[in-house]
Amino acid sequence: MSRRLWIPIAALAALLVLGGGGAYAYFFSGLRTSPPTLALASPSPTASGTASPTSGTAGTSTWTIASGSLAGYRVKEQFVGQSSSHEAVARTSAVSGQATITQSGTTYQLSAATITVQLSSLASVDSVAGYNVTNRDRIVQQSLDASSFPTAVFVAESVTLPAGASAGQTVTVSVPGTLSIHGVTKDVTASLQLRVSGSSAQIAGTIATNMTDFGVNPPSIGFTTVQPAVTIEVSLNLTQS
Repeated sequence: MSRRLWIPIAALAALLVLGGGGAYAYFFSGLRTSPPTLALASPSPTASGTASPTSGTAGTSTWTIASGSLAGYRVKEQFVGQSSSHEAVARTSAVSGQATITQSGTTYQLSAATITVQLSSLASVDSVAGYNVTNRDRIVQQSLDASSFPTAVFVAESVTLPAGASAGQTVTVSVPGTLSIHGVTKDVTASLQLRVSGSSAQIAGTIATNMTDFGVNPPSIGFTTVQPAVTIEVSLNLTQS
């Protein structure tokens, strides 16, 4: 057999040995992208430099999650034959809820907050060459049993806001609370950034947790191993009501 004929035959044999997952890793190594973590939008240069979270409401104000808000998750996938992991990211705009802020003197407090996310509308937004990532969404819905447990709900505990919140500054605050997914409720802590401007506000942040704590097994996706650690992300627009 001539060397010219032998080379393509050997290449074909190697491809067959690699198999479906290995062939994927062989051809598409490194051709993967994930969007950055959800964050606050850049402030408008015309936005007011001062803000009062409770203006006009005698020390108490209610804020409602408005359109343009997003929530989602970020997990790491390990492809067969790859040394580096890939971040699978899914998001939804089906987010609702309210927050209440109270004032005592010069101190502002997030006295109550509830965020509800509709899990059935989560859609993958990362990119993997040669693979339709929307196929993952169906498997995730099955793992979450979204038909029986359609929502994820975060309920915040009362927490004092940093002083800059009343002046329109971007502030960072850790908010303890409970997270309910898959019929299980666990204590968690949300790491949030908050910025108030007049009668509108923005919140962006994350909750780091583990899906197995909620009785959810990491999805099985053929040539991919999914790690159980998960980061929940939110970017919320709120209006004072």
